Amino acid sequence: MAERRNDREEPWKDPGAEPYITIENVTKRFGDFVAVDNVSLKIYQREIFCLLGGSGCGKTTLLRMLAGFEQPSSGRILIDGQDMADIPPYERPVNMMFQSYALFPHMTVYGNVAFGLEQENLPKAQIQQRVAEILDIVHMGGFAQRKPHQLSGGQRQRVALARALVKRPKLLLLDEPLGALDRKLREHTQFELINIQEKLGVTFVVVTHDQEEAMTLASRIGVMNRGEIVQIGTPHQIYEFPATRFVADFIGSVNLFEGQLSEDEPDHVRVRCPELPVPVFVDHGVSAPPDANLWVAIRPEKITMERQQPTGADNWAQGRIRDIAYMGDMSIYVVQLEGGRDLRVTLTNVARKAGEAFTWDEQVYLSWDPSSPVVGTG
Repeated sequence: MAERRNDREEPWKDPGAEPYITIENVTKRFGDFVAVDNVSLKIYQREIFCLLGGSGCGKTTLLRMLAGFEQPSSGRILIDGQDMADIPPYERPVNMMFQSYALFPHMTVYGNVAFGLEQENLPKAQIQQRVAEILDIVHMGGFAQRKPHQLSGGQRQRVALARALVKRPKLLLLDEPLGALDRKLREHTQFELINIQEKLGVTFVVVTHDQEEAMTLASRIGVMNRGEIVQIGTPHQIYEFPATRFVADFIGSVNLFEGQLSEDEPDHVRVRCPELPVPVFVDHGVSAPPDANLWVAIRPEKITMERQQPTGADNWAQGRIRDIAYMGDMSIYVVQLEGGRDLRVTLTNVARKAGEAFTWDEQVYLSWDPSSPVVGTG
């Protein structure tokens, strides 16, 4: 998971900041089906805001309403303070980059990028200058006379981005922009997108189902489920402090347990989990009634694996290594607990030599710090 540059402004923390996009109680129905359910959201200038969720969660429908291709059944959308209810797509300060890229196959790279400017009847010299500038920004200046079929997937993606940006929109909507790229190229292009956005100052709203993509690109993420936004936050907030069980389970890899609150103090709680031999101790309080049913989430990378039994009375379990996946930078271990439950553990491969590496069927002890578990009721 990558972090955005930490010198960026964070206008969402300023109560006096004016949002560039305001979505107020927006609902979209298709017959009896509610695709977007009473969503309210504020997005600020120069943000890369990601709508993240699984298939059918409503994220693309929300994006299409921003673009003007769909109209809300209720609620309203404002861009730069203007209500978009009666504004057609071609009059909005918005451009959209589709997942398919939708390049004209018979046109050159130059022709594809220049097309929108030519439709506006701009002077030829101005078109040439703006196309050359944007092609240089996306590192495609030497490919102006090629046709789309002569380009790689990553190059076509950059041409589509150039075409979307050449008209200098204040807002760019991107629908699964990197879905057609292989993993290595996708990772490289994510950082290119960040650099381009920071250079041009355009506000990006990105729809994606890819968690790593959202974590890499976004200044903030809105996690969607069943038409609702269930949590909004920075990548760090979404990952480390999930507000609901759904978010905890959806973002990254996690070990989830059901439990019951057994001790609740202002500075700590203990949760009894039937699948664990000892209680889970968490170094902060929770708002829950006595004996409340809770969920406990522990990320695999926050678990320590040892051959010796921990000395503490809380936060450990014993099991047998059932599976190992070597991923290069890390290894993933599936440890079967004595009760039959599998726990996922990830360990960083710091040394090149295996040394005293853990192996299949080895008996091990797992433990975690009191700050690591996330406990919730929702």
